Amino acid sequence: MFFSFFPFSNGVGAEGTLQTTNADPLADLIGEIDVTTNEITSVIVELTEPSVIEAKSEGEVQTQSNLSNARQQVQTDISDVIDDAQFLHEFEHVFSGFSMELKAEEVPVLLNVPGIKAVYPNITYTTTTVGEPEFIAEDAYSPLMNESAPHIGADLVWETGLTGEGVTVAIIDTGVDYTHPDLEGAFGDYKGWDFVDNDDDPQETPPNDPRGDETNHGTHVAGTVAANGLIKGVAPDATLLAYRVLGPGGSGSSDNVIAAIERSVLDGADIMNLSLGNSLNNPDFATSIALDWAMSEGVVAVTSNGNSGPNNWTVGSPGTSREALSVGATQLPYNLYHVEFDTLGDFSYPSAKVMGSPSDDELLELDGETYEFVDVGFGAPEEFDGKDVEGKVALISRGAGIAFVDKATAAKDAGAVAAVMYNNAAGEIVMVPGTDIPTFRITAEDGANLLEELENGLNEITFQLEYDSTVGETMADFSSRGPVTDTWMIKPDVSAPGVNIRSTVPTHNPENPHGYAAMQGTSMASPHAAGAAALILQDNPDWSVERVKAALMNTAETLVNPDTNSRYPHNTQGAGSIRIVNSLETNTLVTPGSHSFGTFLKEKGKQVERQHFTIRNLSSERIAYNFDVEIENGGKAIKVMTSNNLRVNPGKSQKVNMNVQVDASKLDPGYYEGTITISGGNETVEVPTILFVKEPDYPRVANPFLTQLGLDVYEIGGSLPGGAEIVDIFIYHSNAGQEPLEYIGDIAHLTDVSSGYNPIYEWDRTVNGERLEAGYYNIYIYATKEGKSDLAGMNVQLR
Repeated sequence: MFFSFFPFSNGVGAEGTLQTTNADPLADLIGEIDVTTNEITSVIVELTEPSVIEAKSEGEVQTQSNLSNARQQVQTDISDVIDDAQFLHEFEHVFSGFSMELKAEEVPVLLNVPGIKAVYPNITYTTTTVGEPEFIAEDAYSPLMNESAPHIGADLVWETGLTGEGVTVAIIDTGVDYTHPDLEGAFGDYKGWDFVDNDDDPQETPPNDPRGDETNHGTHVAGTVAANGLIKGVAPDATLLAYRVLGPGGSGSSDNVIAAIERSVLDGADIMNLSLGNSLNNPDFATSIALDWAMSEGVVAVTSNGNSGPNNWTVGSPGTSREALSVGATQLPYNLYHVEFDTLGDFSYPSAKVMGSPSDDELLELDGETYEFVDVGFGAPEEFDGKDVEGKVALISRGAGIAFVDKATAAKDAGAVAAVMYNNAAGEIVMVPGTDIPTFRITAEDGANLLEELENGLNEITFQLEYDSTVGETMADFSSRGPVTDTWMIKPDVSAPGVNIRSTVPTHNPENPHGYAAMQGTSMASPHAAGAAALILQDNPDWSVERVKAALMNTAETLVNPDTNSRYPHNTQGAGSIRIVNSLETNTLVTPGSHSFGTFLKEKGKQVERQHFTIRNLSSERIAYNFDVEIENGGKAIKVMTSNNLRVNPGKSQKVNMNVQVDASKLDPGYYEGTITISGGNETVEVPTILFVKEPDYPRVANPFLTQLGLDVYEIGGSLPGGAEIVDIFIYHSNAGQEPLEYIGDIAHLTDVSSGYNPIYEWDRTVNGERLEAGYYNIYIYATKEGKSDLAGMNVQLR
């Protein structure tokens, strides 16, 4: 658990409101650090002295010499008051500061050192994938099998001669197998940098590394960008640089990520891809700041949006960056088939549906065929021991904490030709695209009937399959959703294919270097957009990052949810799924590519805010533009007024002003999505927009923590993005971290709790006047603000 030390003017504790005296302001601590221990912790220090790029953006000149002097002075001052402080990475171009190690209990002292603007915990970043890779044999590959690049139009662009040549893309990840036959042509003599081992060999973690598991993620990402062999990436002739920031097991620290962002800018990268993240929904975390300044320097930063969907507010840093292009994940179009099971018994199986399959061809090979089926319980690998499923169908129950894809893989490994999975509760099992073998799903009732047939010796099943319909491109449930807290921005910016994406992986075997696998996650979506940006930059080498981003957003295809027959919300898909041909052929660019009008809090009367966007006419003709703004469910209480019939000369840009008028008293609290439609010439551009009425519906509490300060003295706290009017803390008995068994009582009832990662209550380990015994407990924090309440819980062990 972590304790968060925050310099705030007033807060709530066990004794009520705490007041501080006037003093010089302390540096901000942004994040969670346990400052009660003497254990060594790593932090990132941001200086008040601006970075080179930040100063440049303000029209000022910042020299490396001046920054070095300022940094050395701060480090000297730190060493005067903190013993054994160790300084690590130093940053000066995209971020002004350094990382360091010190005792956690000395962080409050660090906050008082002059010249320090903020301190951040050096948090862990991980790859943003879902499930395990599905490895595919070399002989199963051809360039045409890489379906995702053609889906977004890459193959059509290649025919025009645009292949990414001359554009450099930095892969900030687990390293890249630059010896892979499909990737070796993308690298020059200089491969990049390894920030894990601090050398110039950014290779993936190999097997048997004593520090952790081997990795393959960065090679898969790199292949999606620029593979050129048995498969082709989106920009097959782009140049790659690899920066290894995630080490064994695919995890790494935020200071390595910042260092890689800075180095890729200095190394001359045109684009950087970061398929990594954490769950912190904060636009001002250190990595997000570094990306914003990299974009300011002219490097297109592309990042994955995260895999914590499908709920709103689940986007995490660095996808929360104000400027970087954040990418959500979609599933490619797929065919639906009507399924019938014929068995030897008298039962029918009306719930039978396709769950997933490696391909339609493998699925259709089962049509009309009869197989024996075998019960293998929950489908754990050990449950196949002693059971003959070779050439048969595995009957598997949902449950036991085993992922569906892992059950299918275990069945394939045991020799099964297909799997039938039945539910262990009411309702249907969800689709799981890309399973290792054809897999079918049925209800618990139909599963019980199949088991009954087996008990009666009736163990044969015949599959009847018939094409039903095609489902278009859809959003992946796991893809994280916006908005971003504080900035209230729509995220993701765009979406791209991220389910069952086939690309390169290392084999770590020079005798057999052709490694390939299918993976899924927003990690797989982001490099599609990075490759698309490379094609756009090759065609338009003088374009700014804003134009590249706008070209991808303005021309994206709006996706429709097949379950509702209406478009996915903006905070699910962003502007839509990228289409490269449209991006290259557009005559109009609108920046920014999405709008947040912010919050409207006025209780009586109308609140008016002014916004603007810019239209650039790329054509050789004068174009007259018209505008239409629709805010969903806003009725007459929301009005957006803008000019119309605006004429823009060829090659010129024009600023367009908007007045947004909201009568909040006539609207329910919440956020309202809308679309700005801009029509000109033969084109229409749709710009997503959002506004918030009264208090946004962000989670009122998240990330709860408990820290022991001393004997029977604890701090309970959590993330309260906007503070809370009321916070209730209560506790249950728990069975070693499992489901709560018994309510014990209330710990505290608090009012007017400050925002941030706050310690909100000092607890003496008693409930109802009695000290709690050692054991496992579930502690819950229930926070309310502006009529909205949320609950966050944690399992703790009291010793």
